[in-house]
Amino acid sequence: MNNATDLIHVQVNGEAKTCLSGTPLPDFLEQISLNPKLIAVEYNGEILTRSLWPATQLSEGDRLEIVTIVGGG
Repeated sequence: MNNATDLIHVQVNGEAKTCLSGTPLPDFLEQISLNPKLIAVEYNGEILTRSLWPATQLSEGDRLEIVTIVGGG
């Protein structure tokens, strides 16, 4: 059963966010309203390939840098 003690703190582009411990990265991205097809993610200082996202579960103190891909011409 989940309760308040399961909440963790993560940094997203320098901003504090909370989520449940063990939240898979794709679920977290959805929770913060990001389209996973249009972003790149750095996880604790390392670029994280999209194939690793489902296996990446968030933990207390994780740091994410998220860049939105914008087309132009």
